[in-house]
Amino acid sequence: MSDHMKFGASGYEASKAFFLKALEPLGVAVVPDGPATYGFELRPQSKISLRLYQTGQTPAHLHLVFTAENREQVDAFYQAALAAGGKDNGAPGLRPHYHANYYAACVTAPDGHNIEVVCHNEA
Repeated sequence: MSDHMKFGASGYEASKAFFLKALEPLGVAVVPDGPATYGFELRPQSKISLRLYQTGQTPAHLHLVFTAENREQVDAFYQAALAAGGKDNGAPGLRPHYHANYYAACVTAPDGHNIEVVCHNEA
């Protein structure tokens, strides 16, 4: 349904560094990169893209969820996101209240956005 999402970051450089490192385990790459007011675009292979740009305002917090191919990618995202300066908001593990195979991890990004990576596959 969606092609791309665009949202602002008041701490653009810190957010850019965070997203590049945290989403690296998912195979996300920067496609176009422009001035901070235009931003940069992250896109996994032939999937929805995410564009981040500099804003002078503190953005409302978003809950962004990315799909992992396997649970190892969820674990790798969590470690990479923490190493990139994210704050723990839910360690990797099953979330059976959603469904039996919902394996996810959540991290708070520099601008306060809740970033989640989920795998719906069986172990």
